[in-house]
Amino acid sequence: METSVIVEKVDEFLIEEFEVEADEIAPDANLKETLDLDSLDYVDLVVAIEATFGVKLVGDDFVGVESFKDFYDLIERKVNI
Repeated sequence: METSVIVEKVDEFLIEEFEVEADEIAPDANLKETLDLDSLDYVDLVVAIEATFGVKLVGDDFVGVESFKDFYDLIERKVNI
């Protein structure tokens, strides 16, 4: 799956489910701060990504994920295994 498709799907989900403004989502923006995520939000995010992309995410996958680009890259790696 191409990066542009992943970015589009993830951004659509974040805008709808987390009520984030599209202009707040930028590759270098901090994921946690922009989305104001708590632990339950992370669970919702993981479940949605797993369902949307058919991948399995574990806690260790998120080590080093700080920006939206990091998050997109993580999903791309998992999808393209």
